[in-house]
Amino acid sequence: MIIADMTMAEFVAGLEQTRTVLIPFGSTEEHGSHLPLDTDTLHAMEVGRQLSQQRSIFIAPPVHYGVCRSSSQHPGTVTITTGTLKRLTTDIVKSLHQQGLMNFVLLSGHAGGTHMAALTDAGERLLEMLPGIRIAVLTEYMLASREGAHLIETEGDSHAGEIETSRMLHSHPHLVKGTAPREFPTFPTGILVRNKRKFWPGGVWGDPSKATAEKGAQLEAVVLRALDHLVDQLEGWNEDPVR
Repeated sequence: MIIADMTMAEFVAGLEQTRTVLIPFGSTEEHGSHLPLDTDTLHAMEVGRQLSQQRSIFIAPPVHYGVCRSSSQHPGTVTITTGTLKRLTTDIVKSLHQQGLMNFVLLSGHAGGTHMAALTDAGERLLEMLPGIRIAVLTEYMLASREGAHLIETEGDSHAGEIETSRMLHSHPHLVKGTAPREFPTFPTGILVRNKRKFWPGGVWGDPSKATAEKGAQLEAVVLRALDHLVDQLEGWNEDPVR
C-alpha cells in the first residue's frame, strides 16, 4: 500500500489489514559520474514497493535528503544537518502514529555513519515519546551484507561501486550513464578535512566495472527476503517492561 497513491478511504481500509509502515530514507548525493543523485532513495523505495506486493504494509513517501558528510562538496549533493534529520523523522513518525500506525521500519538506502546515528537517535527518542510503538532503524546494507557477500567481487565496495551500480542496472537501467573508474577514498584516519574532494575526487567507493544487472537482481532478492523477515520480527516483538 503506497501511501502517496492512496485515497483517504483506502488508507482507512488499509488500517484494517496492518498497523505497520515502512519509511524509505535516501539522499540527494553524488554517486560517481554514472549514477543518479537519487540512487539511495530509489533503492529504498523500490524494495518497499516490492515488499508491499508481498504483504500488507504501508509504504510512506520517501525522504530524499540525508546527512552527507564525506560527499558534501561534490557537485549535486544536497546535505542536511543531523538536527534537521532527527526533527523530520520525529515529526513524520508522530504524524503517522496519530493516524493509527504502531510499527515503524526506518529503512535507509543511504548508509553514512553520521546519517544513521541521527536516525537511531530519533528512533530511541520516539520509543520514549510514544508508548507501545515498535521501531526498527536499518540500512539495506545491513540486510544484505552477510547473505549477499559471495556475490561481490570487490573487497570493501560501498558507494557507487559494484553493489550500487548492479542494483541500478537491474531496477533502473535507463538511469545508469556508463561506468566510472575504480576508486577508494584516502581520508586520513581520525583527522577531519576541509577539502574532502582532495581525498575522494571521483566519488566512487569500489569498482563499478564489476557490476551486472544479474548481480543486482540477486542482491535485491536478498534484501527483500531479509526485510520481509525483519517485519515479521518487528510485528511480533514483545519486550518485558524494565523492572
